[in-house]
Amino acid sequence: MTVADTALPRNLHAPGPAPDHADKMMLYGQFAGSWEGRLVYTDPQGALRETTAEVHFGWVLEGRAVQDVWIAPARDRRTPGEPVLMHGSTFRIYDPQNDCWHITWLDPVKQRRDVMVGRASGEDIVQEYRAEDGRRVQWMFTDITADAFHWTNRDSADDGKSWTVRGEFFLKRRGS
Repeated sequence: MTVADTALPRNLHAPGPAPDHADKMMLYGQFAGSWEGRLVYTDPQGALRETTAEVHFGWVLEGRAVQDVWIAPARDRRTPGEPVLMHGSTFRIYDPQNDCWHITWLDPVKQRRDVMVGRASGEDIVQEYRAEDGRRVQWMFTDITADAFHWTNRDSADDGKSWTVRGEFFLKRRGS
């Protein structure tokens, strides 16, 4: 049996946002589609590295959530022997009572699970959580246009007085 033969895609994917909160759902719904670009990151030894990346966003659960998949290096541009850095998924659910998003990131490559809250911040989107060691962590979408965005992962050991950037994605919509 292949994935196409199962009921999962038919019951998971949705054509668009649920009508009761469609305007609020567009905070992340604006990213629906496929993106490609590069990831610049600091490796465990502290060296700055760069690789290719692909990201795919879509509507799920009758349009009541946005799910995405982040892959680095990109599958179609991965060189032989290049290790997979990430292949994970984010699940984003809008909370109308608190006007925020409840977000869970899962990455089986790194065995990571991060739970955070996301909100609009002016023209940007900021997602935030506390790491197990107490660091304040932010994942930010900035420089958002219809065909591009910049995503930054940064953390602070002094509650936001100073920040260390851990990784940045520079992405363009596929076909743009």
